[in-house]
Amino acid sequence: MGTALGDLTSDDSGLGYLGSAAFFYALLVVLGGLTMFTKISRVFLFWAAFILTRPLGATLGDFLTKPVAHGGLDLSRVSATMALTMCICAGVALASKAAGSHPGEAAG
Repeated sequence: MGTALGDLTSDDSGLGYLGSAAFFYALLVVLGGLTMFTKISRVFLFWAAFILTRPLGATLGDFLTKPVAHGGLDLSRVSATMALTMCICAGVALASKAAGSHPGEAAG
C-alpha cells in the first residue's frame, strides 16, 4: 500500500517525486507536533507515522532511480542505496548528538 500511495501522490496528483516526498514529510512533522502538544494516543500516532514512512520511502526511492525525463535522478539501485544509507547514518549521528542526558544520570 505504501508504494501505491506514493505512486498516487507523485504520478497522479501532479506533485512529482519531491513534492510528494515533501507532502509525506510534512504529515510526519504534523504527527510529531501532535505527539508533543496534544494528548492524542501515542500508540495511534506511532502507527500513523509508521504507515507514512512507507509512501515516503517509495517516493524517495523513485526519485533517486527514475529517469531524469520522468523527474528522477537516474541513479543505479546501488548508488541510490548508498545515498540513502549515508543519509540515514547522518540522521542517526545528528540525533544522537542532540539527545539530552538520561534522567537518572548525575549532571556533571
